[in-house]
Amino acid sequence: MTDQRPLPGQGESFWMATADATDHPALTEDTTVDVVVVGGGIAGLSTAWELARTGRTVAVLEADRIAAGVTGHTTAKVSALHTLVYDRLRRTRDQDAAGLYARSQQGAVERVAEIVAMLDIACDLERVPAYTYATEPAAVPELRAEAEAAAAAGLAATYVARTELPYEVSGAVRVDAQAQFHPRKYLLALAEDVLARGGRIYERSRATGLSEGSPCRVTVESGHTVTARDVVVATHFPVFDRALTFARLSPRRELVVAAPIAAGIAPAGMYITQEEGKRSVRTAPLDEDHRLLIVTGESFTPGTGDPREGFRRLDAWMRARFPVGDTAYRWAAQDNDSTDTVPLVGPFHAGSRHTYVATGFGGWGMSGGVMAGRLLTDLIRGDEPAWAGLYDPRRLKSTLREAPALLKQQAEVAKHFVGDRLSTTHVDSVAEIPPGTGAVVRVEGQRCAVYRDKDGVAQAVSARCTHLGCLVAFNDAETAWECPCHGSRFGVDGSIRQGPAGRPLEKRDLPGS
Repeated sequence: MTDQRPLPGQGESFWMATADATDHPALTEDTTVDVVVVGGGIAGLSTAWELARTGRTVAVLEADRIAAGVTGHTTAKVSALHTLVYDRLRRTRDQDAAGLYARSQQGAVERVAEIVAMLDIACDLERVPAYTYATEPAAVPELRAEAEAAAAAGLAATYVARTELPYEVSGAVRVDAQAQFHPRKYLLALAEDVLARGGRIYERSRATGLSEGSPCRVTVESGHTVTARDVVVATHFPVFDRALTFARLSPRRELVVAAPIAAGIAPAGMYITQEEGKRSVRTAPLDEDHRLLIVTGESFTPGTGDPREGFRRLDAWMRARFPVGDTAYRWAAQDNDSTDTVPLVGPFHAGSRHTYVATGFGGWGMSGGVMAGRLLTDLIRGDEPAWAGLYDPRRLKSTLREAPALLKQQAEVAKHFVGDRLSTTHVDSVAEIPPGTGAVVRVEGQRCAVYRDKDGVAQAVSARCTHLGCLVAFNDAETAWECPCHGSRFGVDGSIRQGPAGRPLEKRDLPGS
């Protein structure tokens, strides 16, 4: 069993703790609009807002609360510098592809600034440089190549030998005119403007069915429907998967710790390195004398690893490099990487006429989600921006290039799908599970996911993910069951926290309960 010592900070996202809660109504009757957007994160709300500005009636369906899922647990860096992407794009595709990627992503950065000014949103928007850095000298040639490729693609990119970090680096790519903000304050203002323009937002309205046609129809858990000409699925991992999109996505979870730092010594800018399991650093306004240092890292596949130890390592890394106060917050974010590392935004599948998808942002959903909102609005209007083909989920040449990554991803899934069934259970009996933790136990011939609360009371659910049947594992740092195959997450009662699973884990009875 894992180390149960208390973790640093309170287990809550800073963005969730410092913005108002929402209370939009659930869908309680059938309705008809021009476009229904499934998902109330940055991609969904950006799309809804852009569409509402064109005069279309829009309905947003959110399974929980808007801007409270992945978007409410991001690090909120709005940047066109996505670690190392431009040199790879020009090598695996061509210079035009790199240029289109840069134009579309930097355009999203500028769009956020325009919207903040247009709607006078108080969301702590700051224009700062973004850096991709390394501390190992061997990485310098790669950084130089990325700086040159990013500049050739049209970004204000340079190679630099120093940064404002309080420790030595071997080199870095710097891109000016990027941005950081408070994502929930931004999106809650955007949502209010959607409503002011005649749009509708429905919370606690999980979409469970999609009928494509003329018109399309989306059904929610209550059985009520929204009929629309067009449907946009922007649920992070698509809840409807008509094109086996899950085979092209790899889920990845990253941990976040945050602590106050004196404003006078806080590093300016946003930083990321792929070293040490990836590390990301930025700050946010906290009070007159302090900023909040936000550090991300310890990447792992959901359902694997030891997140509790990961939080401790990340906190120790932060404290060894920055003179911070007590850790105030800790949380985790989940991302989906596409097999060719370019997001999938556009028509859902080869036969799509009026259904669209936005997914695979690979940790860069702030710029990617805003870009997706603009791109999907153009497509629904009948326009096709120059970068539509770059992001098109149906892209064939890219799919062929993806083959090695696809095979690797599916081999990993097969390892869990088959290997976990052949392995022994995590413990032999419910009595072996310490209070406050969970484990997979075989009960009367069935594998059950059993959680014991702090009083020792046990509750059991099926250990098979309702997406494709992989076995879940317990994340005791976040008190959740997670599927290592495609990243579905569930509460200890089996309720869905994150897709692609569309049904909760079935409850199981324990002997004597």
